[in-house]
Amino acid sequence: MKNKPKLRRFLFSALAVLFWLMVWEIASLLVHLELLLPSPVRVAERLLTLAGETDFWAAAGGSMLRVLCGFFLALLTGLCGAGLAFRFPAVAALLRPLLSIIKAAPVASFILLALVWIASPGVPVFTSFLMVFPIVFENVLGGIRSADRNLVEMGRMFHLSPVSMFRYIYLPSAAPYLSTACTSGLGLAWKAGVAAEVLANTRLSLGGQIYASKIYLETPDLFAWTAVVIAMSVALEKLVLLLMRRLLTLLHLEAAHADHSTLDKKL
Repeated sequence: MKNKPKLRRFLFSALAVLFWLMVWEIASLLVHLELLLPSPVRVAERLLTLAGETDFWAAAGGSMLRVLCGFFLALLTGLCGAGLAFRFPAVAALLRPLLSIIKAAPVASFILLALVWIASPGVPVFTSFLMVFPIVFENVLGGIRSADRNLVEMGRMFHLSPVSMFRYIYLPSAAPYLSTACTSGLGLAWKAGVAAEVLANTRLSLGGQIYASKIYLETPDLFAWTAVVIAMSVALEKLVLLLMRRLLTLLHLEAAHADHSTLDKKL
């Protein structure tokens, strides 16, 4: 019985995907010009052909490495920055204008500036980091600030160490916000990272392959490489969320966030 809702959601999702594939197929038949809109079958054929080439896996692995480097760097600095901003309000005031600029400025501007400052392989890492950092920082800071004030006062009353306060009060409060930041941040990291690879024409990258497909008017290849980016983005997002849930379960954070039983035992 418990599996029925999951099965229903899966079927609805599959039907939705099938519907849009049919729309795509009909549109390609109406256009009848592969240069403008190749059919799903043609794109699938090219995808299978590309997957059999060594450069395909080198490009996919290179892009994944760059995006993950930028993402985890932003995750680490965002967590540390949020902790410092909560402890020292001056840090939050100092970072606020910088975060506003990052969120307001076009991504292309940062990519082009990065091309002036650093070598081409580092541009996707820098761009991914820059787009994800504000999301992690603001979400985690908001999560820490939303901690139960009664628990905070209780922790101070029982003279909990800063590490225990963080472990049993602030981290459980920030965990759902961090999960949200990872979900939205990882997708944005892929978009920004691949866009940077396209503009920088980075070697052994998905963005570089997309750029080459556009230059040589290989529209089926362009669709195929785009499908790879989407698939890898979704797969990594699911993997990161799964790892986070396992980590939270391991640390008993979910139980602590639900009923604060861990804190009660500690006190």
